Amino acid sequence: MSGQASHRKTVFGLLGVIVVMASLAWAAVPLYDWFCRVTGYGGTTNVAETESDQILDQTIRVRFDASLARDMPWEFRPVEPHMDIRIGETGLAFYEAFNPTDRPVAGTASYNVAPFDAGSYFVKIACFCFEMQVLEPGERVQMPVTFYVDPEIVDDPEIRGTPAITLSYTFHVTDMPEDYAALDAATSGGN
Repeated sequence: MSGQASHRKTVFGLLGVIVVMASLAWAAVPLYDWFCRVTGYGGTTNVAETESDQILDQTIRVRFDASLARDMPWEFRPVEPHMDIRIGETGLAFYEAFNPTDRPVAGTASYNVAPFDAGSYFVKIACFCFEMQVLEPGERVQMPVTFYVDPEIVDDPEIRGTPAITLSYTFHVTDMPEDYAALDAATSGGN
């Protein structure tokens, strides 16, 4: 009996380890994403609802970069390659996307900032990356991003004096929203 009890205890112990490992694996991506957003680690930016209340006389160059995941058929580029902006001043930049295909394509953008240490000081107020984009065949759109560089960047000895920050976006194909087919049928008259 003690052999069976020991075997049962081992099985339950292993099942417990598997459940814990699976739970940690499931939670790893959202926890890492949260960690990056809070700390700016890996070039993840901060988000704000309002503009900075302080604008410095120092300027910084913000470069804009655009790329596409391997399976994304769109064309995607920044409208301007860079802008010089005062630290704390609100900037408005545009990216342009074009769907050259004969079908609607949905996409979402991932983003980061380089150098990575600048991520926690780059603050987005509004961005196309916060929601899925659907482009119809032949559709071309300009998508805005509103941002500022937090004045606290000048107090960080690791990053102060950085002459430029690069904001990069990569668009990835996303599954079409479930309600898109119904909406498309309703607007086209069901044809």
